[in-house]
Amino acid sequence: MTGTVLNFLGETRLELGPAGARDGNWRSGRDDAGILWLVLDKHDSSANTISEDVLRELDAHVAKAEADLPKALVIRSARPAGFAAGADITSFEAMSDEGADALLKQGHDVLDRIEALKCPTICVVHGAALGAGFELALACDLRIATPGASFGFPEVQLGLHPGLGGTFRLPALIDPLEAMTMMLTGKTAHTDRAKSLGIADKVVEERHVAAAVRAAADGKVEAHSQGLKARALGFEQARSLVARQMRSKTEQKAPEVHYPAPYALIDLWEEYGDDREEMQKGEIHSFASLLKTDTSKNLRRVFFLRQKLKDAGRGEDGISHVHVIGAGAMGAEIAAMAAIRGKRVTLGDVQTDPLGKAVKQAAKICKDKHLSGIETRDALDRLMPDPKGYGIGSADLIIEAAPEKMDLKEKIYADLKGRMKPDAILASNTSSLSVDTLAGPSPDRARFAGLHFFNPVSRVDLVEVVRGSETDDDTATRLAAFCGAIGKLPALVGDYPGFVVNRALTPYLMEAMVLMDEGLSKEVIDTAALRFGMPMGPVTLADQVGLDIGLHVAESLRGNLEKPMAEISDDLRKKVDAGDLGKKTGKGFYDWSDGTPHPDADLSDAPNDLTDRLILPMLDACVEVLRLGVAKSEDQVDGAMIFATGWAPFRGGPMHYARTRGVPEVRTRLHELAEKHGPRFAPDEGWDTLG
Repeated sequence: MTGTVLNFLGETRLELGPAGARDGNWRSGRDDAGILWLVLDKHDSSANTISEDVLRELDAHVAKAEADLPKALVIRSARPAGFAAGADITSFEAMSDEGADALLKQGHDVLDRIEALKCPTICVVHGAALGAGFELALACDLRIATPGASFGFPEVQLGLHPGLGGTFRLPALIDPLEAMTMMLTGKTAHTDRAKSLGIADKVVEERHVAAAVRAAADGKVEAHSQGLKARALGFEQARSLVARQMRSKTEQKAPEVHYPAPYALIDLWEEYGDDREEMQKGEIHSFASLLKTDTSKNLRRVFFLRQKLKDAGRGEDGISHVHVIGAGAMGAEIAAMAAIRGKRVTLGDVQTDPLGKAVKQAAKICKDKHLSGIETRDALDRLMPDPKGYGIGSADLIIEAAPEKMDLKEKIYADLKGRMKPDAILASNTSSLSVDTLAGPSPDRARFAGLHFFNPVSRVDLVEVVRGSETDDDTATRLAAFCGAIGKLPALVGDYPGFVVNRALTPYLMEAMVLMDEGLSKEVIDTAALRFGMPMGPVTLADQVGLDIGLHVAESLRGNLEKPMAEISDDLRKKVDAGDLGKKTGKGFYDWSDGTPHPDADLSDAPNDLTDRLILPMLDACVEVLRLGVAKSEDQVDGAMIFATGWAPFRGGPMHYARTRGVPEVRTRLHELAEKHGPRFAPDEGWDTLG
């Protein structure tokens, strides 16, 4: 079968059968064997989403298929990037206000019609099939995947659960416990795992898609069948036992008070897991109800904050060759991420051992990101250890990732003079030193900026692009585009002690030290922060970051800010002097020999101002950087804090939380804390200008 319309995925052509020109959001056509191809090609969108108009047009195509039954129906995407990114999230706000149940029912009716067709229905998936895209695939009899395909339900990250049949179709297809785990965690099943679970019935190279479709249409592809466990879980008592275990496990990571969606899903499955019709009704009603929760509204806000940061990284960066100086933990991961995303990378260090470790770390990151063998080989081929620094002369961007010592950085910059290309950019991965101060000894101040990655680089998406007073627009724009090109979220910020993220985060860590000096246990302090919604308590976080690094940042801020900061704890200094630096040495405030600590203390005797003492100084610092123009907007601050630190996403970010709680109330509370505990809590004057 040779398609008359072909798209390109790199050098691979997508088999679209006889699907003709786009009509609305779909292309369609029947081949000589009578197989109907429906190809999703969403109008005016960079990616396919399952929107109301997509479903309405699909319904019309299915109605025609019912009237003139094809030998088989094939659904796939014309977009090289993947199958479908999920539902159109922009429509959720309107849905939560008007007739969500009815709109969901209409979507269910379309997928039910596909499922009921009297011919084989086949979904061909390349790239990601997420959310409603995955649900569309599940409505088909068979799923053919190409290498690199993935399937997942990320709805939980939006404070929701699947809403177009996923809650009953996936548990009916694969092991119900695996299905529930996918929906409760939002984790993706990549190609091999999707095949082993039974989500993908067949995996073939793109060039064999046409043959696989013919085989499926002829009944030669066997559908997945469930095992004994599925039958056992058809009994309510068995489901109830498993549901209790699910709730207990979920509570450890996502407390119900903050994240209701996983518990709504567990309730649905426990009650209706053996009754598809009731499960479908329950799913629709539950999804519609969750849309109205503050958690879902705030998590959808976080989704759009990510999009705004992404937008700042669009455009051409003009950077093909990156040279990284320093193969420590940060430099190695920066180099790996750039190489994985297609940049040619040379990595220099004064010692050769870190270079070898960096290559091994890059291979591990490739594995963690589910790259194929060929993709891993290509990424590692692009990453070249360069102990002599030969790559400096041809690099478009040089990233200095040396230790935070001014004299060392000055020496590095002096060595670069006369060796860099005239139009090359130099960026420092500094986390605490002034970009303007660093720019002084740099070869070209206009082409110098901060590029503050967060540890671990391979997992933390945010990067602060820090403009110095002489950084030119072209440099800042290209660095932001470079961040976008390597899959990161750039926040363009000004030069200021701690920039945005560390300026806001450091008071959180320092106040925890003061509280310990006052006699409060680290477990109580961390538990209070966790129950507020922080991903990690401040004492655990200080240990994870490294007490030496925390001390350095705290000293830098205390010495460079006009606002008073908490006194640096003597206990912190003693631990650093003793070499007890936290996780990296196995011991800090906590003993890490048994892994990451998970404190869960009784807060009945905790001070009633404990949570505010930890959280409100962060809000105040955010207002300060906004007032001074270090950050561009409240949305940028919220996005930076969430994507760099994991700041309580269900609250929508620190500034959104301040507005939700009430600006006057927060300001008054800061005054009260200042009277009781000192001027470090005095509210910034910027609170007075917030609307």
